[in-house]
Amino acid sequence: MSLNTFGHVLRVTTWGESHGPALGAVVDGCPPGLPLSEAAIQPWLDRRRPGTSRLVTQRRESDRVRILSGTFEGETTGTPISLMIENEDQRSRDYAEVARTFRPGHADLTYHLKYGRRDPRGGGRSSARETAARVAAGGVARAVLAALAPGLRITGYLVEMGGDRIDRARFDADEIGRNDLWCPDAEAAARWADRLERLRRDEHDSAGAVVEVVAEGVPPGLGAPVYGKLDADLAAAMMGINAVKGVEIGDGFAAAALRGSENADEILPGEGGGLRFGSNRAGGILGGISTGQPVVVRFAVKPTSSILTPRRSVSLGGEALEVATKGRHDPCVGIRAVPVGEAMMALVLADHLLLDRAQTGGVRGRIGPG
Repeated sequence: MSLNTFGHVLRVTTWGESHGPALGAVVDGCPPGLPLSEAAIQPWLDRRRPGTSRLVTQRRESDRVRILSGTFEGETTGTPISLMIENEDQRSRDYAEVARTFRPGHADLTYHLKYGRRDPRGGGRSSARETAARVAAGGVARAVLAALAPGLRITGYLVEMGGDRIDRARFDADEIGRNDLWCPDAEAAARWADRLERLRRDEHDSAGAVVEVVAEGVPPGLGAPVYGKLDADLAAAMMGINAVKGVEIGDGFAAAALRGSENADEILPGEGGGLRFGSNRAGGILGGISTGQPVVVRFAVKPTSSILTPRRSVSLGGEALEVATKGRHDPCVGIRAVPVGEAMMALVLADHLLLDRAQTGGVRGRIGPG
């Protein structure tokens, strides 16, 4: 299986399977001399960890990260940083019945068609468990961002679940950390929790979600025209997250319903020189290059495919049958996709900061007097 690596300068390779002994990531291209420790990475993994509430999978994993290489006395050395997370609560027997069949909506079928073999225990590499490695690598990216863009802040949250959207008028950033759903609207969070409980307990079903990730304090000038566009790399990074089926930047698909006079963000003189924008429909990126406004990305996460409700499928021999997937699964995988989306945002922005430093040295054009 190829293509387990992404990034340009900051290169990340993830490895391991859902039910193997461990999984992890190797991060190459990190500058030397940056503070980095297991304690600095662990809080990000704790946010993605399973078993933290009744609304997510009850698989019990501590997700403790170990740094195996690339640091000395609490600082990066410039060599590859190897991160490992041990699997502690595998229950491979839950997948015995699907070893010779295919779960509808899952990668079982396509893996078999492509490779002629697959790991049915939790989905192997196609499992959302793989995203723990991405979150650990994102912790390294945050160390890069802290050094090169100390004012940059990344925040992710749910804006929609099962077709039920938040009310933007009730948006409360402080509420995001108060509930188990990373939701900035307390009323929507209460509705969603009730719905997920019914789906999990009574209906044996699942729900999809939309995640929004915003990066504030992004310097202007990140990204390159044509084949190195910041929004293209962000879209690819988010689309590569398990169960993601759509990505948009800024107003995204809604921009298609606007007129040009409505969609174009007006550019105005800034106080004390420079400039400001009248709106941010572009999501902080124009021509593939950051404008200095907040970078806004949304991605749609499909409903969890592994459910107890029987669905029609075929066996390895081609016989028709019904499949009901046992095991411990998220009723809405979008919940734990929030810290994964934040990690991917951090990795892409850190990569582009290093790219920009290599190409321009931080030189920028000026607007205004001087």
